[in-house]
Amino acid sequence: MRAILLSEHGGPEVLARADHPTPEPGPGQVQIRLHAAGLNHLDIWVRAGWPGIRLAYPHILGADGAGIISALGPGVESHPIGTRVVINANLSDGTCDYCLAGLDNQCRNWNLLGETVPGTYAEYIVVPATNVLPIPNEFDFHAAAASSLVFQTAWHSLIVRGALRASETVLVVGASGGVNTASIQIARYAGAEVFVVGSGAAKLALAESLGATRLIDRSQTEDWSSAVYSLTGKRGVDMVVDNVGTTFPQSLRALRKGGRLLTVGNTGAPRFEFDNRYMFAKHLSIIGSTMGTHQDFRTVMNLVFEEKLLPVLDRTYSWKDVAEAHRRLEAGEQLGKITLEIDG
Repeated sequence: MRAILLSEHGGPEVLARADHPTPEPGPGQVQIRLHAAGLNHLDIWVRAGWPGIRLAYPHILGADGAGIISALGPGVESHPIGTRVVINANLSDGTCDYCLAGLDNQCRNWNLLGETVPGTYAEYIVVPATNVLPIPNEFDFHAAAASSLVFQTAWHSLIVRGALRASETVLVVGASGGVNTASIQIARYAGAEVFVVGSGAAKLALAESLGATRLIDRSQTEDWSSAVYSLTGKRGVDMVVDNVGTTFPQSLRALRKGGRLLTVGNTGAPRFEFDNRYMFAKHLSIIGSTMGTHQDFRTVMNLVFEEKLLPVLDRTYSWKDVAEAHRRLEAGEQLGKITLEIDG
């Protein structure tokens, strides 16, 4: 098969399309002929490398993918060959105490496609049969690939971990990334009022089209936490979705007493400082999570298929232009999700 291979860490130029052995499904696994792959910030971090990362080279990036089942491993009867499916990148062993308790995204032997195991920048991939979900015949492969990671991540964070309730107020820090556009929609679906801090008119217009009603342009308002405080009558918001990290100081100030800050990542930096007095004086909670459970995945993807939640697509690139796609994502120019056409 053909695949985008990573043989060393570096910039987008280290990604090369080349021949690679086609994976064959083992017991309980399915082989998928991929048609679309989605990009995530994870891909940039793995490509660039971080202290302590260990990969088996050549490595294949990509957590998101959708395609058609092309072969079945022994014991698989749930999905016939030819089934159109979307992949859940959250890999668990199904046997540890966390998995048995339904917390498979906390599995003791947890892996993530494209990070610790080969991913979706390839013609074919093999995953457990439990990690695929059939998609409707009329549903676009790229829309499915653009939805899977970000919607389950946002759903688990806001609904499961954050226990978001109708009539609450939610601030989303960032207007145009995949998880943030999913978070805006999920918050509105849950009946919350959504505030968004973003940079520029185009990104804020996108947030507004998804249901945000309070828009703050951080390029015009540097102290956006004060703006949030004023807009809420000096109360603060009930919840902040902050996956930047370095913005935690302002996010904590924007919260009401007893509020909670949700985080699933750190696009700004993994290490930063904040004033701990906000934490104890305001009775605040910081709630972290990664991905979602298999149940979360099925629940939120069915809402996507029913068009109650909508994937936001930025641009689709031929996979020979993967370096250009990475540059766009790394520059923060995207409005929604970037996908690759796996076109052989």
